[in-house]
Amino acid sequence: MNEIAEYIIAALLLVGGFFTLVGAIGLARLPDFFTRLHGPTKATTVGVGAIMLASVLYFSVSHDGIGISEILITVFLFMTAPVSANILAKAAMHIGVKSMDDTRGKPWEQ
Repeated sequence: MNEIAEYIIAALLLVGGFFTLVGAIGLARLPDFFTRLHGPTKATTVGVGAIMLASVLYFSVSHDGIGISEILITVFLFMTAPVSANILAKAAMHIGVKSMDDTRGKPWEQ
């Protein structure tokens, strides 16, 4: 395998691991549901996307052809994570989940 490709794969894995870690810490440490929702949907999506790109690059360089399954997983991840976060937020607003006092925009009070 090409040495430059190995460095790029390692960098993508480190970036992906960092963003996934930040998303997991955000999920555990943020104070309410609406702020906690950003951890897995924003940072973790970018982290898993970088890890999947590293996988695509690895299998493309080490084997013949591009890994279609990894590309499809990445596309579906980027399509479904924001939609599921939006549905979760709307459901939480509908049932009246309380947020922090400092949260801007309280649509259920209008």
